[in-house]
Amino acid sequence: MHNTNIPIDRELPSAKKLLKSTILAATTAAVLLFTVVMPAEYGIDPTGIGKIMGLTSMGKIKMGLAEESARQKPATEVAVPVEKAAPLSAAVQQRSDEMKVTLAPGESTEIKVTLQKGEKVNYKWFSSGGQVQFDNHGDSAQANVNYHGYGKGTKASDEGVIEAAFNGQHGWYWKNRGSESLTITLQTTGAYSEIKHLK
Repeated sequence: MHNTNIPIDRELPSAKKLLKSTILAATTAAVLLFTVVMPAEYGIDPTGIGKIMGLTSMGKIKMGLAEESARQKPATEVAVPVEKAAPLSAAVQQRSDEMKVTLAPGESTEIKVTLQKGEKVNYKWFSSGGQVQFDNHGDSAQANVNYHGYGKGTKASDEGVIEAAFNGQHGWYWKNRGSESLTITLQTTGAYSEIKHLK
C-alpha cells in the first residue's frame, strides 16, 4: 500500500490563475510568431521588428532558395554510358579566362565551360555587392543529363574545382537576391574547349 499525499485545495491553482496562465502563454506564442517566426522562416514582417533584428532578409533568402529549388528539375540518377575521356589535343590545352557579369536586383545568369569526362576546371569567383545565390552544375544532351549538381548555396565568393562527371557543359549559375546591382568576377583555369556566357 502506498501513502499518497493529496494536495489540499488551497495548494492547487485556481481556475482564474489557470486562465491567466493560458492567456499569457497564447499571447507570448502570438508575439513570437509575428516578430520572430514569420520574418525568419517566410520573410513576412508585419511588425517591422524582424527587419531590425535581421530576420526578414534571412527569411526572404530562405524562401527564394526554396522557390528556385522547386523550379529546377530534381537531379536525377542517370546511367552515364562508359566512355573514354578524349585525350587532350592541341585544341584542348590548359587555358585561363576571366569574365565579369553585372546583375540587377532579381536578375540571374550562367557561365559554362565545355569539358570532357574526367577533365577539371579550377575556378574562383567573387561578388562586388555581397552575397549572391549560386548553383554549380552541369548538363549534357549527348549523355542525356538535364541537371547534375556540384554544389549550391549563398555566398559572396567561392573557389574550388569542378571535375566533369560526363562530356558536356559545366559551370555556374548566379541570382542577385539583393536590392542593389552587383558584379561577379569569374576566373577559370583548365582543359576546357569553350567558355560561354549564357543569359
